[in-house]
Amino acid sequence: MNPAGPSPLPEPLDGLRIVVCRPQEQARPLVDSLAAAGAEVVSSPVIAITDPTDGGAALRDALARLGAGDWLVVTSPNGAERAAAAATRPLPVDVNVAAIGPGTEARAAAVGLTVNLVPERSIAEGLAEAFPPPDPQRGGLVVLARAAEARAALPDSLRAAGWEVLDVAAYRNVASPLTDDQRRAVAASDAVVFTSSSTVERLVAEVGAGAVPPLVASIGPATSATATDHGLEVTVEAGQHTIDGVVAALIAHVGQHPNITGS
Repeated sequence: MNPAGPSPLPEPLDGLRIVVCRPQEQARPLVDSLAAAGAEVVSSPVIAITDPTDGGAALRDALARLGAGDWLVVTSPNGAERAAAAATRPLPVDVNVAAIGPGTEARAAAVGLTVNLVPERSIAEGLAEAFPPPDPQRGGLVVLARAAEARAALPDSLRAAGWEVLDVAAYRNVASPLTDDQRRAVAASDAVVFTSSSTVERLVAEVGAGAVPPLVASIGPATSATATDHGLEVTVEAGQHTIDGVVAALIAHVGQHPNITGS
């Protein structure tokens, strides 16, 4: 009889070294979730979030124009935070808010925005498909608060549907270079979790596609498409496009492939 009792069961991600590329100030929920599942987290922030070049003036002006039947659209938690902070007055109660996915919806709610629309597909094309047409008599305004230099698919689709669109930069993703030690740690890791297209682009720019860990977990289809475009094979894509969703998808994949172990 073993007086110490049975050995504790291993955590689902025990032995795996997993790279997290999120900005340092936003990485904690993902880092904590992976660590709680037993992973060794390799923190390698490749982007930083900063103000738009105009200091947010265009966003403040655009938000002030919103009126009855108009829409505020946010395509990331950062966009939701920046829009809420930039509003010089509370949004009128008859202004609608759209969020591109459940993670953005949750952050919007946390900063006081009431979300009216979340598409089934958490990508620009999914939001465009789910978006209602403008009033045929008065038209309508959409303020699209997102990162500078984002894809044109969403504003182009909304304009084609008859909306006036103010596509304004709520923030910028800027490069955060890795140290040589961080690059070596990335190359020696087993997996990477990508939570945005910008993290994919910057990590590949920093280490090259060949040094990206072999197990690639993506938070959603837009991020997966960017990874594929950069020569990476996506192993896991979250069904629910949130931090919890991508961690759950990664745990499920590892559980189905028990031979995946850290080196």
